[in-house]
Amino acid sequence: MSETATETITAAPRKRNSRAGLYVKRFCRNKPALGGLVILLLLVIMAVFGPLITEWDYEELDFFSLSQGPSGTHWFGTNELGRDVFAMTVHGLGRSLIIAISVSFMTVLIACFLGALAAFLGRTPEKIILGIINFLLVCPSFLLMAMIAQATGGNWVWLIFVLTLFGWMSMARVFWQLSTSIREREFISAARYMGINGPTVVFRHMVPNLGSLLVVQFTLGIVSTVMSETGLSYLGFGIKVPDVSLGSLLMDGQAVLATVPWTFFFPAGTLTLLTISVALMADGLRDALDPNSAAGGKA
Repeated sequence: MSETATETITAAPRKRNSRAGLYVKRFCRNKPALGGLVILLLLVIMAVFGPLITEWDYEELDFFSLSQGPSGTHWFGTNELGRDVFAMTVHGLGRSLIIAISVSFMTVLIACFLGALAAFLGRTPEKIILGIINFLLVCPSFLLMAMIAQATGGNWVWLIFVLTLFGWMSMARVFWQLSTSIREREFISAARYMGINGPTVVFRHMVPNLGSLLVVQFTLGIVSTVMSETGLSYLGFGIKVPDVSLGSLLMDGQAVLATVPWTFFFPAGTLTLLTISVALMADGLRDALDPNSAAGGKA
């Protein structure tokens, strides 16, 4: 090989991709996950800008269009009170998204911190924390959530609090199991030797090493929160009128399904798209962040 060719190869080394770039490439190779991301973005755009493109408010009554089918005036039709189904669906989608993202974010933080802290402390503190988690797991959480939500009058802020209060325990065990291997690594032993306090070690050294699991659990948490909120609202323990969510719309729509089916099917279709899109994204993120997975292609 000539000296010129050698200099050219030396001067132009192969560019290495960053870890984030590899994750993005692996995720984009997963077509179902990419389709889920597109659907989710469209639903978010619908929730944000939907109220701006319709002349009807979700609380407004049109007494001249009671139980009217989809039309140019009411795109998704109206219910038996004359409320615009499109406006209610858009508002309910936004409300369900706010609740799901808020609850998923807070439950993941609580579960990650307590799981990692239990693993870091070990011995008696670990047994105490795990004992509390196991006790809360066997409690009838759905019944307690329904009772508290009913007592608070269906306020969506209180609903976020209730779902967060009973939604972190199973995830905490997942984070604890992974943290038990991280606590044996050299940098954790060095932090212990230097006298760094427990919460600092957990936040600065253990939690960052749980990043991939945090992302996946946060995404899956959105799906489970949407289903929990929908179940509570469907049974009458969630969002109360005049406010609406997708679950409360399903509860109202199923009562008149035979006569006014559009009041049920449009919210049900929106909820189905939301849960499927987030579930596809979670699968894609899990494959992209897992170095042993072949679903996302070679990194």
